[in-house]
Amino acid sequence: MALQDIETYSFQDIFTLSIIEFDKARVVNQPKQVNTYDIYWIKEGMGKYNIDFKQYEFDESVLFFLTPGQVFSIENEKIKSAYKLSFVKDFYCIQTHDKDVACNGVLFNNVYEMPFVKPIAKDTIKLEVVLEGILEEFKNNKTAQYDMLQAYLKQFIVNLVRIKNKTGTHKTDVETKLFKDFSLLVEENFKQMHSVTKYAKRLGLSPKSLTKHFNKIGVDRPSDFIKNRIVLEAKRKLVYDDYPVKQIAYGLGFNDPAYFSRFFSKATGKSPLQYKKDFKK
Repeated sequence: MALQDIETYSFQDIFTLSIIEFDKARVVNQPKQVNTYDIYWIKEGMGKYNIDFKQYEFDESVLFFLTPGQVFSIENEKIKSAYKLSFVKDFYCIQTHDKDVACNGVLFNNVYEMPFVKPIAKDTIKLEVVLEGILEEFKNNKTAQYDMLQAYLKQFIVNLVRIKNKTGTHKTDVETKLFKDFSLLVEENFKQMHSVTKYAKRLGLSPKSLTKHFNKIGVDRPSDFIKNRIVLEAKRKLVYDDYPVKQIAYGLGFNDPAYFSRFFSKATGKSPLQYKKDFKK
């Protein structure tokens, strides 16, 4: 997105609203690691984005969400109208919210589900009302009010969670609660804890029972789930950070860097160094 075509309103560099109105094609191949919580609303446009090494295409109104640490790049896009909301952890995540609207809830810190939601006409009206409130707060007050902006952001996120639940892209029924609990445990511990047995014990189950449950709802086996999260983090470090492979291995809980290299090669078909070299060509 060309910077000159973006109108930006910012509060103390901790909360930002950007309004995009242009119609230009753009291709960006350089991946960027996100350092804020970002909500993009593409109202009119089309494009192809890469989020954590997975490609997503859209040609209609969509919203998507990025969490600090994720790797994002634009393959191509042609955007006519869009919004971007960005905030740091200390602005919103320090507050006590219902689990679904927290930063570890449905929209953020969830690399296991589709990051897009598609609003219908009724949803669009509600979201526009909240954005108008944010914009008015920025424009009509010499000093934008922290509490007001935070309240508007929560309204926006609540509406997005409702859209996601309604469209069925978020698992909410009782049967999949265990999957959600497991995924949160993995997100919090995957750098130190690689054993299915340890996760199952935390959940009060045997490894066999946990695997049977996953088979029932049609998701990856627990062992594959853990492996995929470790590999994703390794890819992020290899592509964006300039750490040696040995340091990445230790940071992900591997005492033997050679074993980590074999683990990564088996999962991706490439050694860590070869993956990094090929991605940055």
